[in-house]
Amino acid sequence: MKATCHKYILDFKRPSGTSRGVMTKKETWFIVLEQDGKKGIGECGILRGLSIDDRSDYEEKLQWTCDTIHLGKDQLWEALMEFPSIQFGVEMAFQSLESENPFLLFPSDFTNGTKSILINGLVWMGEESFMKQQIEEKLAQGFRCIKLKIGAIDFDKELQLLRFIREHFTPEQVEIRVDANGAFDSILALNKLIQLSEFKLHSIEQPIQKNHADSMAELCKATPFPIALDEELIGLFTLAEKEQLLVKIKPQYIILKPSFVGGFRGTQEWISLAEKHKIGWWITSALESNIGLNAIAQWTFLQHNLMPQGLGTGALYTNNFDCPLEVSQGQLWYKKDLDWKFDFALLK
Repeated sequence: MKATCHKYILDFKRPSGTSRGVMTKKETWFIVLEQDGKKGIGECGILRGLSIDDRSDYEEKLQWTCDTIHLGKDQLWEALMEFPSIQFGVEMAFQSLESENPFLLFPSDFTNGTKSILINGLVWMGEESFMKQQIEEKLAQGFRCIKLKIGAIDFDKELQLLRFIREHFTPEQVEIRVDANGAFDSILALNKLIQLSEFKLHSIEQPIQKNHADSMAELCKATPFPIALDEELIGLFTLAEKEQLLVKIKPQYIILKPSFVGGFRGTQEWISLAEKHKIGWWITSALESNIGLNAIAQWTFLQHNLMPQGLGTGALYTNNFDCPLEVSQGQLWYKKDLDWKFDFALLK
């Protein structure tokens, strides 16, 4: 078996804002396996500035992974514990190689095109008019669950945007999730949550920065509506660490990004712990290309979670890879009559 790694820069169609800043490009890496004339591909979806494996030896570790690919998927997963995005890339690449079609990793009613995955529509941070425009577009596109990035513009303006939605749509018509990406000050957070609760929100992701477990636990106890942990899960590698966090903070939900938490195996560990402690969960992508998104979507369908998932990011880039994934009426479909337009030679 031969393994190679390849860097690829994804270009956003338009700058995309979070409370951590505005993104115009997204770096990703692919691991390509070759054996007996077959090829498999996996995506290492690192997100610079957020992934725990955003470190100076990342490329060196990728090369080491390719050089020691003979160790196999399981042994490499253990060895790559501190590099969750590479764990995911390796898992995906092996699954791809072992499949009849390198992009049909987990056959199901989803890949047959007979069933879909409910997803939320993502509204990026920006000027009030831009956010309002996005909200209107998502509602017109048939989304019944939208997720707003908040925490970067004036809080009163964000409240106005939420009021605008609720003046036109009841909570039964449109579910609203908000994501603060840790933007709230821990002292003011509860007051902000109380103000937000007027709009009957489904949940808020990561209201305060990670690594403030005592403050987050207090918030989860006092909050008027559910809190979902996201960044808080990054950088916990052992089952004991993961369970300790959930027991201490007692969140209402956790949000799982396979590229951040050790691929399918790492995600499954979190799911098992969440269900043990009666904590809700859903899965989202981490701005991967369609190659990573495809793998996450196929695996997610098999988890039988009927909540809207965060998998609607395929159309963000100008130079993504054409694939059978299609968003329609707030659902992700796999249109098996559409072909992948991907040439391995592009990665040379």
